Amino acid sequence: MVELTYENICLKKKKKKKFCVKMVEKMFCSRDGLTIFKCFVLFPIIFLQFQTGDIMAAIINVEEPLEIVTEKVINARTLTCYCDGSCPNNIINGTCETRPGGSCFSAVEEVYDEITGTYEEERTYGCMPPEESGGFLMCKVAAVPHLHGKNIDCCDSGDMCNRNLYPAFTPKLTTPAPELPVSSQSVHYLAMIASMIICVSAFIVIVVIACMTFRRREKLRKQPRLISSMCNSQLSPLSQMVEQSSGSGSGLPLLVQRTIAKQIQMVRLVGKGRYGEVWLAKWRDEKVAVKTFFTTEEASWFRETEIYQTVLMRHENILGFIAADIKGNGSWTQMLLITDYHENGSLHDYLSTSVINPQKLQLLAYSLASGLAHLHDEIFGTPGKPAIAHRDIKSKNILVKRNGQCAIADFGLAVKYISELDEIHIAQNTRVGTRRYMAPEVLNETLNPQQFEEFKRADMYSVGLVLWEMARRCYTAKPGTKATTCEDYALPYHDVVPSDPTFDDMHAVVCVKGIRPPIPSRWQEDDVLATVAKIMQECWHQNPTVRLTALRVKKTLGRLEPDYMDCPMKIV
Repeated sequence: MVELTYENICLKKKKKKKFCVKMVEKMFCSRDGLTIFKCFVLFPIIFLQFQTGDIMAAIINVEEPLEIVTEKVINARTLTCYCDGSCPNNIINGTCETRPGGSCFSAVEEVYDEITGTYEEERTYGCMPPEESGGFLMCKVAAVPHLHGKNIDCCDSGDMCNRNLYPAFTPKLTTPAPELPVSSQSVHYLAMIASMIICVSAFIVIVVIACMTFRRREKLRKQPRLISSMCNSQLSPLSQMVEQSSGSGSGLPLLVQRTIAKQIQMVRLVGKGRYGEVWLAKWRDEKVAVKTFFTTEEASWFRETEIYQTVLMRHENILGFIAADIKGNGSWTQMLLITDYHENGSLHDYLSTSVINPQKLQLLAYSLASGLAHLHDEIFGTPGKPAIAHRDIKSKNILVKRNGQCAIADFGLAVKYISELDEIHIAQNTRVGTRRYMAPEVLNETLNPQQFEEFKRADMYSVGLVLWEMARRCYTAKPGTKATTCEDYALPYHDVVPSDPTFDDMHAVVCVKGIRPPIPSRWQEDDVLATVAKIMQECWHQNPTVRLTALRVKKTLGRLEPDYMDCPMKIV
């Protein structure tokens, strides 16, 4: 075995501590059994001595003959040690015995006293087990600087050898780290960096805003200026554009209508009938309704467009007209009618899914009568408005606005009466009205088409049936309870005719048998329902001449509970 001396390892080769330790380990741990035992038993102590700077002690341990180490292990004996604070079974001021190879120790540690609130030293005595190499490794660990606040001293020279051991106590250092001086130059440097960051951020924000503004202006510049030149407002909503286009309220100029029709973007299908489809569409991010007619219904599209464009036609209870156009590419033709969009849908859909209170019933009925009265009345003047009869009043042709009022739609069968010329303009198409809502004089073909008042009276018969649909969905309180009740939604004559009745079915029920929809007894318990029930019975009277006019229905409902009708728009 190579002789390991301090001069051979460190002094002659002038190496650092870590290199010396590696050299000692390499030359010290060989493959024979005894040397390996010495390596694993003593090398941790030698390594610790190198680490703590005690190189000479490490070299002495290395140079210690293997026979001495073996002799120490064989001749190991038990010791009786003084114990205090670390005694077996918590004995106070007693003694303890080590196992063979063990040692005695005396330790000191800094502990916190909760009563005085200070740190005090506490000393303990006891026996060290042999599993920790006789305690010498623990004694050497106590010399490491970062463990100040604890210290331990061990001995194995004889019994009670630790009684006189008094290891030195070194308190932990609590001195805070020194604060780094902040020079005026560093402050100026930080201020300059902060200013640069703020300036760069502001510049980026300005550039982004400028780019967005430029792109928006470019987008608007590329759009046709026809509307802006006529309405003096490039971004006016459709409602403002209609108001600014003319004082007649008959919609937009024809060229503007065609421009809008080309810019419409279809969103989704909301309804479909025998004569066309209704789509939700967008024009400049504003929702509109687009009614597309089948190619076989060109006459209906032409008639409805003509009625909507009638002078002084616009009214809050008549569906707002925006534009009409015909589009085609040679292989197909599409006829469009663009109107206001009402998300509640038709009165039929609204009543199918909702119940209403008496005040809302009053508002729906009042607004329906108000819109029909405006339609029926002739306005004299220059220009004037002719009297118009709808001829297809039903719950599916009445829309419910967001404020709870009705808006009359679908004028494909409407007729106009011009009193100055005493002329009735009837639509030249093969379309007929809805058989379920046809008046008796229409079913038995006794209506005189040369008398315009007869068309108006037929409309009032249909209004009576629509009022019956509304009243069924109006709830009232049950007598003596807090519960409410109402009837399920149903179409007129649902219990006596099929879902799609023929002329003969309706003629037999309405004209021959004289059947009318039933009036529940609970309707008489509420003033609004009782009044509406009386109105509907007078509207669907068999004799057309005794039926109420739309203006009379409007006035009757307006006089009912005036507290509610002062601000009808607020009832929603």
